[in-house]
Amino acid sequence: MIKQPPFLRKGDTIGIVCPSGHLPIAQTAACVQQLKHWGFQVKIGPTVGGRFHSFAGTDEERCADLQQMIDDPSINAILCGRGGYGLSRIIDQLDFSRFRKHPKWIIGFSDITVLHAHLYRQFQICSLHAPMARAFSNKNKAGIETLHRAMIGRKLHYSCKPHAFNRQGQVSGPLIGGNLSLIAHLTGTKSALPAKGAILFLEDVGEYVYNIDRMMIQLKRSGLLGQIAGLIVGGFSETKDTAIPFGASPEEVIRAQAAAFDFPVCFGFPVSHEEDNLALKHGAMHHLHISGRSVRLEEISAV
Repeated sequence: MIKQPPFLRKGDTIGIVCPSGHLPIAQTAACVQQLKHWGFQVKIGPTVGGRFHSFAGTDEERCADLQQMIDDPSINAILCGRGGYGLSRIIDQLDFSRFRKHPKWIIGFSDITVLHAHLYRQFQICSLHAPMARAFSNKNKAGIETLHRAMIGRKLHYSCKPHAFNRQGQVSGPLIGGNLSLIAHLTGTKSALPAKGAILFLEDVGEYVYNIDRMMIQLKRSGLLGQIAGLIVGGFSETKDTAIPFGASPEEVIRAQAAAFDFPVCFGFPVSHEEDNLALKHGAMHHLHISGRSVRLEEISAV
């Protein structure tokens, strides 16, 4: 049974850590100010502002910082500074024994998909796919507000406009997913997402269209697409094409690979690397309803 960490109250402490890419500490200023405005205390880990090539520190430094945040009983939630790349290099060195007994909300997206998937696969613990410290700005007010609502225990319910590629239907199941590249990357590992009966959401940034096709084929051949109950397609931004065009958009590629299955599918959901990136409770039970007029995603229960 899925377990949700305790929701936050005013006075609780949120730790900010960078387990993947480098983030200048100045880029956390707006985030720290907002967290304090909400009534939370903030603890910044040494990897924030740290740098080792493109990473926020060596593997050992990033692992140690995240481990300290995981184990520290005074930290009530962990907000990742940014994504990038690097979590899969350290995920097997992390010790979650204390975390399993005293879980806390881990927040982020992009490369943080590795953590979300690992927590769900190994421990059936919910986490938050949501804006990170770097993304706190006036341009992302909606996403930041949904993060606040999620952290304090409000039920999340969203709607979006219908899309020409949508396949109508309704289904209930655990909501899982994240960055397509990382989900494909985790295939065959002990962090791979168990997808039976789940509602899968996908987004990505900066990929070649043919790579999106290849990764979707990987999800189909691995059996993942054949197990899910529903599919939510978010934003695929800054996509690229080869000199000889692939001949399809990311949405057309995904629709083609999902055509072999009969689960409901929605496109254009506001989860992405862009400004429209709403908080989603990864692993929590949700209901997805897709009609010709609208798309609704509702959390079924909040503990």
